[in-house]
Amino acid sequence: MQYRQLGASSLNVSEISLGSWRTFGTAIEAETAERCLRQAFDCGINFFDTANMYGKGAAEQVLGRLLKAYRRDDYVLATKLYFPMSETDRGLSRAQVLKQIDASLKRLGVDHVDLYQCHRHDGETPLKETMEALTEIVRAGKVRYVGFSEWPAAEIKRARAIDGVVPFVSSQPRYSMLYRKNERRIFPLCREQGIGQIVWSPLAQGILTGKYKPGAAAPPGSRGERRSLGRFFRPRVLQAVEKLHPIARDLSLTLPQLALAWVLRGEKISSAIIGATRPDQIEMNCGASGVNLEPAVLQRIDEVLDQVMRR
Repeated sequence: MQYRQLGASSLNVSEISLGSWRTFGTAIEAETAERCLRQAFDCGINFFDTANMYGKGAAEQVLGRLLKAYRRDDYVLATKLYFPMSETDRGLSRAQVLKQIDASLKRLGVDHVDLYQCHRHDGETPLKETMEALTEIVRAGKVRYVGFSEWPAAEIKRARAIDGVVPFVSSQPRYSMLYRKNERRIFPLCREQGIGQIVWSPLAQGILTGKYKPGAAAPPGSRGERRSLGRFFRPRVLQAVEKLHPIARDLSLTLPQLALAWVLRGEKISSAIIGATRPDQIEMNCGASGVNLEPAVLQRIDEVLDQVMRR
């Protein structure tokens, strides 16, 4: 496993990180979660991402319980707030920032998190109030650094212009071979501000694993079977993805490894978040760390996906 600095922070994170959305505390049993976490550490993953709303706190509870077996200095822990935790608890007001960080720390069983992220932008709360509240919990030692996920460029700029508050060091955008729209504005802006990228859905919700075949039924229990993949789950997209298999084979890679190596090809990405329901998935995906894709390979990928990618 190779490691990269997260933006302008002092955090060095593994190129592949393990997320807990739709897995820990919800989709997989506790024993499987424990084996997945052990495999992640064995592979060199040191960065674990969760959020208070994943399973309404269940993911944080499971992750926190499992992490007790490891030294706190051996991992980087990130969580988030914004989405509803009850009928009255949501958003990024000062009251919510103070309340939700304490609740997350209790569920995780730690005295601080390394990264606390605003899961989305809150248009109902003054930005200055949010940034001052984040600064307050950093100074209290509950959080080391702060970040955001899927914020508009204008709000990222506004946050940086507020005096006397801690700066964002991370952005968590959706990004994959098939979804590239953040390359236009968000990535250049973040690079200027010393903000690193921790990308989610680098395998396009499983489409880039190759498990969905054109004209075939989705595997039982998959997101495709539940029809929750949106525009990716279309014949022309699946047909294009099929054409990536020979490129991966030429490099002695699996298709997921190729997709993850593509995401990690530039310094703008600090880490790619994967999800897993089995330990072997983690071991395989970690094989993407350190893979260098030559310009000719990148060109072949673009030629295959040119008509189906979202820019």
